[in-house]
Amino acid sequence: MTQTGDKRDSAKSDFDADYHALTAAAGYRVASERIVVRMVGDDRVPFLNGMCSNDIKQLAPGSLVPALLLTEHAHVVAEVYVWNKGDALLIEADRTTWPGAREQLEKFLVADDVEMEELDGTAVIDIKGPSAAGVVGTIAGQAAASLAPWKHLAIGNAEIANLPRLGGPGFTVLAENDSAAEIVKNLERGGAALGIREVGAEALEVIRIENGVARIGVDTGPKTIALEARMQSAISFSKGCYVGQETIERATSRGGLKKRLFGLRIIGSRVPELNATVTLEGKDVGRVTSAALSPRLGVLGLSLLHHSAWEVDTQVTIEDARGELKAAVSDLPF
Repeated sequence: MTQTGDKRDSAKSDFDADYHALTAAAGYRVASERIVVRMVGDDRVPFLNGMCSNDIKQLAPGSLVPALLLTEHAHVVAEVYVWNKGDALLIEADRTTWPGAREQLEKFLVADDVEMEELDGTAVIDIKGPSAAGVVGTIAGQAAASLAPWKHLAIGNAEIANLPRLGGPGFTVLAENDSAAEIVKNLERGGAALGIREVGAEALEVIRIENGVARIGVDTGPKTIALEARMQSAISFSKGCYVGQETIERATSRGGLKKRLFGLRIIGSRVPELNATVTLEGKDVGRVTSAALSPRLGVLGLSLLHHSAWEVDTQVTIEDARGELKAAVSDLPF
């Protein structure tokens, strides 16, 4: 066997083990692509409440919510998670979308008593899988393991949350780098006994696609409206005014969406290229935005589809540089 073949087999074996851990036990990963920002000041709550899609005024200390930063036309700038620490708000965001999010916030920050500090020394550790609570219990105690979804608490030098960001059981740990390194060592030491392992981004990407969770900048573009990407869980439909609310209200009341995120169950074993064209009866109805081979469900894709292709099981064609593939439209999650 060639050296290239050995590497391919090793990568496949690692992926299979990662996927098994995430679906049958638990996997953990230091999410270096995430950044944590601390927001303080007397006006932090009303300011952020007016800037994002979820209800920050009703967010009690020890709770967290997903939220969106939108343009005036409800185009998605960034998805964030807002943690209420009581004396401060923590904003957890993707590093690639945070610069645009910060620019959006600063554009409206005039005389408000609000300050933001990027916590570059804080690491984000995600633990996901059916055994995630048990894993958290071994490293942080029963109080952390017993957290209800969307609740968090401080344990020692770490902040721990029950955060099912990809669907299914999941916890997130925020800790300064030195403490995070010790937490990872504890996870490594207990891994074999607990049936858990450190996992790579590829397996988590498959889990994300299986659950139909849109990734900003991947499944969305600069003109994507939040409702098109099925991000309702990050939107409060009862709160007061915020940037982008008028468009959200109009789209909700009038049902005027022309595109929406759907799944594609792709026939065969070939994964289509990203941005491959999706057609229905010869007409362009979307592009493949995410795609992966799921060990459990086969080849899957995500696409913002034109409303003519929204009916589940509609047969569509995917075209890329390597040819055509047949697929059926699926609701989400798969």
